[in-house]
Amino acid sequence: MKEFKGDAIAWEIVDGCIELVLDRPPCNEIGSITLQELERFTSALDSLETETHALIVYSRQPSGFCAGADLRELYYRSKEVGAEAAATGVRDFLERIHCVLNRIDASPLTTIAAVHGVTFGGGFELALVCDLIIADKMARFCFPELRLGLVPGFGGIPRLRRDLGNAIVRDLLLTGRSLNAAKANAVGLVSQVTAEGQALKVARLAASQVQKFDRTTSAAAKDFIKPIPYTELRREIELFCRLFSEPAVNAGLRKFVESTDALPYLP
Repeated sequence: MKEFKGDAIAWEIVDGCIELVLDRPPCNEIGSITLQELERFTSALDSLETETHALIVYSRQPSGFCAGADLRELYYRSKEVGAEAAATGVRDFLERIHCVLNRIDASPLTTIAAVHGVTFGGGFELALVCDLIIADKMARFCFPELRLGLVPGFGGIPRLRRDLGNAIVRDLLLTGRSLNAAKANAVGLVSQVTAEGQALKVARLAASQVQKFDRTTSAAAKDFIKPIPYTELRREIELFCRLFSEPAVNAGLRKFVESTDALPYLP
C-alpha cells in the first residue's frame, strides 16, 4: 500500500521518501486507534522500503509532534474492565507498540523525525527510534511519566541511553524537566535546529541528500552504528507493568484526567 489516510495517521511516498504524518487532535496522543494504524504502516514497510530511501515522521497538529500515550483512554478503560484486565491490556499494548517501534528502528531506510512543539512521553519515544531528529526552535522534549507513578514504556529509556550520556538520561527521567531544542541540540539529542515551522522542510532536504548514496552502504552503516537494545527493551516492559499495578498510578491518571489545565501534560 503506497499511500494511506486513517483517523490518526497517513502516509505517502514523495520523491522516493515515505512521509508518515501524525494527525490526531489535540496532540497525536497514542491510543488504540493510532496503534492499529501504526501496525498497518509497519506491515506495509517491507513493500514501501523496496522503492524508497528515507522515512520522515512529522505532525500536522499545531500543538506539537506528539504528547505521548492516550492517558484518558487508559484511565477510562481501566475503570471499565477492572484492575486485572487493565494490567493484561497494558502489557498487550506495550508488546504491540514495541513491535511497531522496533520495526521502524530496524528499518534499512534513513529515518528522520521532524518535530515541533510538544514532544513528550511516547511521542519522544517515537522520535528516538528515528536516526535523526530535526527540531524547530519551539520543540520541547520531556519524560513526564514519573508524575504518574510510571516510567517511559515505549522504549524511551534504553534508546535514550543508547544515544546519550547517563547524566542527561537521569535528569530527564528523574526530574521530569523538559529540554528546549537548543539544549537538546547541545547534548546531541537533536541533529539540527531550524526556524519555527521549518523542521519538515529541512528534513526533506536531508532526505534528498540521503538519496545520493548507495542504499546498501547506508543500511550497513546504520546497522553498525545503531544497535537495538532488545534486552533492555524487554526489561522496560516488565518494569512498567510492575509499576502499573501500584496505587500511585491510578491516582496519577485520575489527577491527569480531572485536570482543568489546557495542557495537563506540561511540566
